[in-house]
Amino acid sequence: MSFITHKKPAKYPPLMIQLITLSRPSPLPTLIAAASDRTQIRFLEFFVSNIRNAHTRRAYSHAVSEFLIWCSTANVLSITQITPLHVATWLELQGHTLAAPTVKQHLAALRHLFDWLVVGQIIPFSPATSVRGPSHSVKTGKTPVLDAEEARQLLDSIDISTAIGLRDRALIALMVYSFARIGAALGMKVADVYTQNRRLWVRLREKGGKRHEMPCHHKLEAYLSAYIDGTDLGDDSKGALFPTIGRGTQQLTKMPLAQANAYAMIQRRMAAAGIATKAGNHSFRATGITIYLKNGGTLEKAAAMANHSSPRTTQLYDRRHEEMTLDEVEKIWI
Repeated sequence: MSFITHKKPAKYPPLMIQLITLSRPSPLPTLIAAASDRTQIRFLEFFVSNIRNAHTRRAYSHAVSEFLIWCSTANVLSITQITPLHVATWLELQGHTLAAPTVKQHLAALRHLFDWLVVGQIIPFSPATSVRGPSHSVKTGKTPVLDAEEARQLLDSIDISTAIGLRDRALIALMVYSFARIGAALGMKVADVYTQNRRLWVRLREKGGKRHEMPCHHKLEAYLSAYIDGTDLGDDSKGALFPTIGRGTQQLTKMPLAQANAYAMIQRRMAAAGIATKAGNHSFRATGITIYLKNGGTLEKAAAMANHSSPRTTQLYDRRHEEMTLDEVEKIWI
């Protein structure tokens, strides 16, 4: 917390200190630490007040910090001395080691920050506005997907005689059958699984705080019911739907499962099932969408079920053409 105690710490209210600590757990970059109190506060407010998504906040904080540290090594003495040339040079250097989407994300972070500082009358203009990012066009996503047989093999391989087995099967099935993002799945409460019109429904809170309700596939309904009925989760409707497992006790705790732990679980389950596909947390969302489209589903309905604002985003998950390409490759008979 040294970044808020090196100069007049009393100016920062306790709540702001707590929020800043959660948002930016690293010291202020030199250019900001050497600036006025007004500049420091405006800089911190960018992360605390302007960015609500924790993942975006973390990514933007990393990009901004790296850029300002580089500026210090380039003999930039003040944030007001940063020019488009500095931004363009740094992005060019980033492109030598990072993928184009990451570089574009870094540019977006700088643009948002400098726009925020311009509105706050800290700097006269944004040095990032006129800088162009690298060209990048994507027609197919890179997320690995499982075919229907592999997905079934994985779900059937899980031992459901324990609470952890019931939990893992329900979590994977939720992502496959409801197209849920891992963040939305892990953020669910027990009350987010409910009955409506004699059918089980799930309530998801997706990106941007968008609330999304969806009826359960009959297999997902069976898996969720077995999980909730087979544990004591039903006693606490406000508790996490997918909590961690206590060490040594093998019992569910009150702490929600973290994404890193979910990823580790998936790797263990995939290895135990003998599946070689390198799947991650996001693979099951892509798997569900691809299988749905292969079985005659429409792109528009898939977009609505996945809570995408545009079918063009959903199209990135459509891997049907990969099977067609494989069939064509096999025609090379030698």
